[in-house]
Amino acid sequence: MPLLNVQDLSVGFHTRHGVVRAVNHVSFSLEPGDSLGIVGESGSGKSVTCLSLLGLLPMPPARIESGAAAFDGQDLLRLPAAKLRGILGRDIAMIFQDPMTSLNPYLRIATQLTEPLLVHKGLSRAAAFKQAAAALGGVGIADPEARLNQYPHEFSGGMRQRVMIAMATITRPRLLIADEPTTALDVTVQAQILELIKTLRREHGTAVIFITHNLAVINGIADRVMVMYAGQAVETAPVPAIFHQPLHPYTAALLRSVPSAHKPGEPLQSILGTPPDPLRLPPGCPFTPRCPFAQEPCSLATTAELELGPVPSPAPDRRLTACIRVKKEGADVLRPA
Repeated sequence: MPLLNVQDLSVGFHTRHGVVRAVNHVSFSLEPGDSLGIVGESGSGKSVTCLSLLGLLPMPPARIESGAAAFDGQDLLRLPAAKLRGILGRDIAMIFQDPMTSLNPYLRIATQLTEPLLVHKGLSRAAAFKQAAAALGGVGIADPEARLNQYPHEFSGGMRQRVMIAMATITRPRLLIADEPTTALDVTVQAQILELIKTLRREHGTAVIFITHNLAVINGIADRVMVMYAGQAVETAPVPAIFHQPLHPYTAALLRSVPSAHKPGEPLQSILGTPPDPLRLPPGCPFTPRCPFAQEPCSLATTAELELGPVPSPAPDRRLTACIRVKKEGADVLRPA
């Protein structure tokens, strides 16, 4: 039985200008200890997907249009607020994208970092303080006992992000959602944080959802990848398969735009155009206006036709794509003529 099983999740933001379709019929699952990477351009629905699971979207304007999210047999989307609070911070934790606004500026770091231990683990204040100091040291903050008595404004942006990571992992959650957790960190600390997350998976069986723009990071920490575009999941696959043979034109375009994937002297390719306006999504496949392989059926595809599905042999199993041409004709359609 999966630890988390999300089925047909759709989220809309109801505004005076219309409904913003932020997430459209997204499904995925995680077993204990699994790691799922979610990648895509800004505005593709990565963060909204995860925030909706934790009840952290403002309602209104947000509205869960459809779907279910079973966590350990309980539907997170329909749990009463009191029961959901009992799960968040203990069994599910999230590292938020913006460390500047995720800490209370009026409270010392010790107060904020020990709260999950006091509420969910029932530790004494002395024991919680000792564990909090160890957690700060574990994310690379020197002299953690002294730093616990300081306020957030006394930390740099990168150090605040490390505090957020320590806060999210201090209770050893069963599911950790990391939303761009290493964006504000230098390469050395980034490697340290990724190793900490790997240790949680290895020693405690923590499942991880890792949201990022950095495909190189995904290659080092995730088992599977879900690629999102315009609120839709357009491809899911094991990490090595994504890099070896992408099965959606958008995934292939993302990989071609990664600088490290180019040989010296080769021009860096970019994805032509811009993502569509979520208030006015184009008919059919939303990637059609930017896709070099698009044909007339792509712009006429129905919602059912654009659901993730398998591809003809010889593509490896456990791979799903939303490209209607690849599902019908195979991966060879993505090769330039």
